[in-house]
Amino acid sequence: MAVHELSRTDARRIAVRAQLLGRARPTELHEVVRGLTLLQNDPTNAVAPSADLVAWSRLGSAYDRAELAEALAKRSLVDLRLMIRPAEDIALYRAEMAAWPGGEDAPAWRRHQHKWLRTNEICRQNILTQLDIEGPLPARAFEDTCVEPWKSSGWTNNRNVTQMLEFMVLAGDVAVSGTDKGRVWDLAERIYPDLPAVPLAEALRIRAEKRLRSLGIARAKGPECPVEPIDVGEVGEPAVVEGVRGQWRVDPEQLGQRFAGRTALLSPLDRLVYDRKRMTELFQFDYQLEMYKPAAKRRWGYWALPILYGDELIGKVDAAADRKAGVLRINAVHEDEPFTKAMTAAVQKEIKDLAKWLELELS
Repeated sequence: MAVHELSRTDARRIAVRAQLLGRARPTELHEVVRGLTLLQNDPTNAVAPSADLVAWSRLGSAYDRAELAEALAKRSLVDLRLMIRPAEDIALYRAEMAAWPGGEDAPAWRRHQHKWLRTNEICRQNILTQLDIEGPLPARAFEDTCVEPWKSSGWTNNRNVTQMLEFMVLAGDVAVSGTDKGRVWDLAERIYPDLPAVPLAEALRIRAEKRLRSLGIARAKGPECPVEPIDVGEVGEPAVVEGVRGQWRVDPEQLGQRFAGRTALLSPLDRLVYDRKRMTELFQFDYQLEMYKPAAKRRWGYWALPILYGDELIGKVDAAADRKAGVLRINAVHEDEPFTKAMTAAVQKEIKDLAKWLELELS
């Protein structure tokens, strides 16, 4: 198969189109989620939760935030490991759940998780019984009956019940039912649609195809990301990008298409910028999420929104929603290079649309 030779501009336009950020907008939430394959369900609400911001970036202020909650309540969308996915896609994960943690070639850390869960089988059975009898419950409702605590050098150390629930998700035992000051849990059979499992090898291939379709262009191999990979294996077709080392995989359906761009403000967790290495290679954009940095060390702001202008990332908007005061505060608009009048007008239009959508006054 011939290797496609792409310029950086070609590659950027493929990525932007695939992420539904071209001029032709999608028309409804499920179209967005199916096109992107997921919305990351991060609760940070400095401007709006990331899942809502991503939907707004595609749909505009016509998007009603209640739509996402309604879709989750009706189970047309489901939360799998903090990734909101179309309910029908759960069939692509059932075989993996049934085989968890995998065979002898499974990573040691995954086998360790499984061993810990089996060591604490009594706690697992207690949770399943309680959910069966009482229905959906938050993690705080379960008694910690683990005989061996979870050991970690991080914040999960000795958080036995929450870790048990996370591993039970991997095994297909439980699922997120909703939120009430945190996630609410139920038996997976009451949340996921009753669809037959797609055989594992086929499911992994289909998932990679969907991932490439949503990204447009991606590396065949990348660093391990346990929840949602950023690489795509051998699906798609090989490509090289001028000025960038190594080979890529490209969605052939994106090749040769016309490009019509627009301006958009993106969540810091938007999949267009989530893979920071890919973002740097294709867009040559300098950006970090700075919410974990001390305020004095931030260059762009706590939850700065990358600015997409056509096929380029041109700056960041440091914004914060002050809901008590009823205002959207724009602390700064950082211009990577001086904006033209057209850029300034387009960015200001998006800022006004963001305030309108949030039902806040601009400040």
